[in-house]
Amino acid sequence: MLDGAHKEVALSEHGWDPSGPDGRGRAAAEEPGDTVWRLRSRGCWQEAAELLRPAAEQDPAAALGRAELLIEQCLFTAANWTQAEQALRLAEALAAGTEQRAGAACARGFLAYVASVLGPRDRLDEAQAALGRTSALLPPDAPGRPLLDFRRGLVAENLLRDRGAAWIAYRRAHEGAGERGDELLRSYTWRHLAALALSRGDHGHAREGFDASLRLREQLGFTVGVAPALAALAEVSEPAEAARLRAEATRLVQALGGVPVWLARQLGAPNAPRGAVRAPGPPPDGRVATETGGTIS
Repeated sequence: MLDGAHKEVALSEHGWDPSGPDGRGRAAAEEPGDTVWRLRSRGCWQEAAELLRPAAEQDPAAALGRAELLIEQCLFTAANWTQAEQALRLAEALAAGTEQRAGAACARGFLAYVASVLGPRDRLDEAQAALGRTSALLPPDAPGRPLLDFRRGLVAENLLRDRGAAWIAYRRAHEGAGERGDELLRSYTWRHLAALALSRGDHGHAREGFDASLRLREQLGFTVGVAPALAALAEVSEPAEAARLRAEATRLVQALGGVPVWLARQLGAPNAPRGAVRAPGPPPDGRVATETGGTIS
């Protein structure tokens, strides 16, 4: 954790977040919870998931947390789909109460979304159905609403190509995450709102959002998410600064062993895996072509 104390960790945008005061899970003992965050933040999803494995066999919160970790691994590596699917099925089987079922359905929608942009086939219908089921299960003020809104925004922006609906969903997610103190989720909503602003030619708001996203990730220590934030900020920077930001992003991607794989390929990083991402395909955390622009995660 940021202060080194042993705290419980909250289920956030892509799994376990050290900052959120609400929705606290008990997927592991407090000390392992710190380790899970440190591993996850450095892209060591397999090791983090292994720490959660014993509790995940019986504890629904642990099972969902482990599934979210492995889905995030798919997002950053475009691989390990079967393992994520198996972990999610376990979380779905263990879910008992309404909130647990909603959490599992939200993860199901996100996995289907990630598979649609990076995996072997289109799973839009599955993503929409799962997120719709989540919405039906959650009351308007539920802790899981901001995460749901964000993921619905992803589907609207990048699968349905509806920027208006995406902006509304991201704004709701942004405000909800702010109310709940979920700074990791806000690092995502800041960047998505900034990308939409950039698509409208609003460079001022775009730079504000990209800068805020980067600052939050650095403060949280979400190392694996810093390079995409650097690359996004480079898009609205002067040429010299943009070159510096992209070089820094490239060094970080190399240090993390070539992840995110789509950003490694975009930046031409030496460790970029070959054949890991289907082609053609948009980079999930960077800008795509102007005519379709947006960030995928």
